[in-house]
Amino acid sequence: MKKVFSFLTILAIILVSNCSRIEENNDPVIGVWSNANTDTNSTTQKLTTNKQEWIFNDAYLGRYHDLQNGKVIMKTDFRWSQKNGVYTITYPGLPDKPNDTVVIVDNSPDSILLEDPTGNLIALRE
Repeated sequence: MKKVFSFLTILAIILVSNCSRIEENNDPVIGVWSNANTDTNSTTQKLTTNKQEWIFNDAYLGRYHDLQNGKVIMKTDFRWSQKNGVYTITYPGLPDKPNDTVVIVDNSPDSILLEDPTGNLIALRE
């Protein structure tokens, strides 16, 4: 009787685990996007490199990094959603940071860009 019960339990586990399928998300925003700039301090003539990086994943989540001279000065998770080609990025871990609204602009063959609705560059696809 124990063998029959064990067999039925294993069979039930297999059947239940095969029923849940995760939909594949092939959204074009998935990947790494970044924006880097360099500033020179006028008094010390020191060069400072600032970089912002967004890593979008297929579960409508991601990770945001703010780097200065290659060192992470801030990082947080974010959520993203897409409606009619407009992406909204929310930062639940940073209540002071406003949501970003962006669109993908294909600037082929040079690059693919994320721009805000007014056309300002937010990030480039890496």
